[in-house]
Order: sequence, then structure tokens, then C-alpha cells
Amino acid sequence: MRLLEKAGLVGLGLVAGVSVSLHFAAVADKETLATPLPVEELRAFSEVFGRIKSDYVEPVTDKKLITEAINGMLNGLDPHSAYLDAESFKELQVGTQGEFGGLGIEVGMEDGLVKVISPIEDTPAYLAGIKSGDLVIKLDDTLVKGLTLNDAVKRMRGKPGSKIVLTVIRKDEPKPLTFTLVRAIIKVQSVKPKLVEPGYAFVRITQFQEHTGENLATALENLIKQNQEPLKGLILDLRNDPGGLLAGAVAVSAAFLAKDALVVYTEGRTEDAKMRLLASPDNYMRGHGKGDYLKNLPDSIKSVPLVVLVNGGSASASEIVAGALQDHKRAVIMGTQTFGKGSVQTVLPLGNNTAIKLTTARYYTPGGRSIQAKGIVPDILVEDPATAGQDSSFRLREADLNKHLTNDKPQNEKPDTGGKTVPPPPNTKGDAAKSAPTEFGAKNDYQLNQALNLLKGMQILHGK
Repeated sequence: MRLLEKAGLVGLGLVAGVSVSLHFAAVADKETLATPLPVEELRAFSEVFGRIKSDYVEPVTDKKLITEAINGMLNGLDPHSAYLDAESFKELQVGTQGEFGGLGIEVGMEDGLVKVISPIEDTPAYLAGIKSGDLVIKLDDTLVKGLTLNDAVKRMRGKPGSKIVLTVIRKDEPKPLTFTLVRAIIKVQSVKPKLVEPGYAFVRITQFQEHTGENLATALENLIKQNQEPLKGLILDLRNDPGGLLAGAVAVSAAFLAKDALVVYTEGRTEDAKMRLLASPDNYMRGHGKGDYLKNLPDSIKSVPLVVLVNGGSASASEIVAGALQDHKRAVIMGTQTFGKGSVQTVLPLGNNTAIKLTTARYYTPGGRSIQAKGIVPDILVEDPATAGQDSSFRLREADLNKHLTNDKPQNEKPDTGGKTVPPPPNTKGDAAKSAPTEFGAKNDYQLNQALNLLKGMQILHGK
């Protein structure tokens, strides 16, 4: 199965249909497995197992006890390691192709409750008004407290067309809110291009999927034809992009970087976890089967003035792209600090249609920066007016997740102040207007307009 080759997924948490940061690999015998087993701890495990079997108030199957023990081992490591039963494993594989069933939200766990990291555009959750930072306390009539994240996600998944009621707590709301959502087959359009003005293009990437690189190449070719001349400037929008396939991130970076430029490297305990990925077809085609889809892009794409928009919902694969373009001084990064997920998860099939998703490496930008629990600091800080002034504790990032990995190279990070700061516009329409969510790519998209202004300024300087 092609998905089980060394591909990569880099992204956030669980989705009620989901994205994660991974590469797929087969389980291999390693020397580490030969380490002597801890006899005393295994004896304690056996005694607990036996007590539950004999004394628990209701009969419990061996399968359930062992499955829950595996869940406990992985959940105790970090927020992104997990056990995937047959259903979850199948959905993960399908989800990387851009179509999956569910509600369309990326979620994590906080104090025993499901916390919304971000709703995915054009999905039931997004259209119903679910927001980043919402705490889900009840699914239909079932309290979330006491459920594992996997259990909660399973309850949110279901047959397309079926309904589920989410009860959520939202900051500054005096009482819980209820949302009735209709589950759907969610088709995520990975690349959304448009010509915002003659000479200036906008490309939004919502998620890094199997065909994102190919779709980006097609979009850029069409934009150039539509403009009928080389572009004067390009805006790459990675806001609220939770990540996805690692090969997609390398392909997007390669579209704008010189051939064989370093995009990202990873470090882990095993040799398989140590990779150096370059702007090369060998690193982004990954058994695609077709020719190099980037080779027909005009040379002007490598040098067109480029602004990359990011925010707190930009994670993993998005951060790889932003970090690579920033380190190579190929683009100006604009927006707000990114999520900070700088770890790679490997999917290890177990042979019975199940798998474990295990954190096996940290990834680093070409300049050696670790993004883990830190994120990418933009060159120009531009707040979204819809979230400007929002309580920082309400903005969920990797560093806020329980048991997150620490950043092992904090001395190499850019300072939190970043570069220039562009203040948000004054709020003349009241608090209600300020809290209205931004439609990315719309005419009133403040961050997009600031990026466009910057590109025009760069064009004037270039002309002089």
C-alpha cells in the first residue's frame, strides 16, 4: 500500500475526521526491542490485570483490557502519540487524500474536555459557528469528562447525514452554547487560488494532502495565464492550515526555492527518524508515479516577491514551509506566531489492521531552528482585527497542550518580538463586528490587504 511507504504527515491532533504529522512505516525488529523487560513492573501489571478480571463489578474482556493498556501507554507520552484501532487507522489513510467523514474540527484535550484547535473551512463545524478555543463538555447526552480523546472523536464521527449536538463552553459567554451539527463527507479543497488584482495573485492552502504540490503547480500556471504576464507579487496563505502530508510541504517549498535547497531536517533516536529533505523531486514525489509536476513552472516563480500569511492555527507542515522560506530569505512571513508543532509522528502498522501513531522525531528549519512549542515568529506582526486584543490564554498552541515536548534548541529561536508590527485598524463598528470571523481571501481581509500593500511597495522599490 503506497500510504505505508515512507511518506510523511505533519499536522495537528485529532479531527472528527483528522490531520496529523506523520510518516508511515512498517514495524521492524530493532535492537532496542532486545532490552530486558522490567520484571517487577510486568508482575504488577499482571496482578492488576488478574484483579480486574476476577473482582471488577462487571465482566471485562481480555481484548478491552489490553487495548486500554495500550491506549494508556501512548496517551501518557505526549499529545500526539495514540493507538489507532481498525476504524481510526482506515480513516487516517483516507483523510490524507482530502476526503473523510466527520464534523471538520481539529481537537485536543484539556483538563478532561475536548478543546477545539480549529474548525476546517467549509465543513459542518465551521458553518455552524464552532470557534477555536471552544471547550466541548457534552456530546449529545454524554458528558465528555471521563472520555479519552479517541472515544470523544469516535462519538463525533458517524454516518453522513446523521446529527449530533455539541454543548460547548466559550470564553466570555455566560452559559454553555449548543450546536446541532449534521455529519458529512468532508471534501477539503487543498489549494484555492485567485487573482486579487492584475499582477498580484493569492493562493490559499487549507491542508497539505497527497496532491497539494500538483494542485499548486496547476494553480500557479493558470494564474500566470490569467494574468497574461509574469506576476508582480504572490501571497501564500497558510493561516489555520493544520498541516498534513510532509511530502506536500516539501513540494510547496520546492516551488519557490532553488533546486536542492534544504527544506527541513529531522532528528530522532533511530536512523529512520533522521532525514534531510531537499527541494528535489526525489523528496516530494514519493512514488507519485507521474513526472515532476513542478518542472513546467516558469523561472519567475522562483523570484517573484512572496509574502506568506500565518497565524496561531498554522501548524506542522505549514510551519515547515514558512520556516524554510524564512530561513532562505525567499519570503516575508506576515501575521501572528504559529502553533508550534515541531514533532513528527510515525504510523506503525501492527498487522491486525490497527496501528500506533508514535512521536519519533523533532523537525528543524534549514537554519537549525526547532519550532517545537515555539512556532514561527513572523517578520512582520499583523493581527487579525477579529482576534486583536483577545486574551492570550484563549489562543491554544502546542505549548498549552498537556505533556507537550520541550524545545531542545531555544537559543536558536528568533525573539518573540519578530520584526515590524502593523497595528490593527481602529474598531469603528462595535465589538460585534470585531468578533466576526475573518473570511480569508475576502476583500475585507485585513492581513491579506496588508500583504498586498507590502508587495506593491516592494514593486515600487524594485522599479527604482
